[in-house]
Amino acid sequence: MKQEKAMNIIINVEEAAITALAIYFLSIYNLGLPLWLWVLLFFSPDLSMAGYLINSRIGALTYNLFHHRAIALALLATGFLMHTDILITGGLLLAAHSSFDRMLGYGLKFSDDFKHTSLGWMGKGNKESVAI
Repeated sequence: MKQEKAMNIIINVEEAAITALAIYFLSIYNLGLPLWLWVLLFFSPDLSMAGYLINSRIGALTYNLFHHRAIALALLATGFLMHTDILITGGLLLAAHSSFDRMLGYGLKFSDDFKHTSLGWMGKGNKESVAI
């Protein structure tokens, strides 16, 4: 249990570092947008949870699409190769947001239940819940 807690701290520090680094680069690739809009944009990937209004399979698909770091990296790489700031910014935004979510214990979702994530089961009542 002690090693598990130490590992969770290490992972949370890593996620915090990725979030901070992505936010730093967002300050460079800011597209001239005001700070208040960046706060809204930072949390905008969570709108993907609206897929859960249809069913848990669609919800998990839409949530994972907007929280998967491979998508963020693909946008970043494409943006750098094409010299397109908006793609770079989109990739940085997704990377920052997904790392922030993982730092809080929100992993990618399984299709059976919103609380069943790649980091374990969310919530205090579950014996397999994510320790943060």
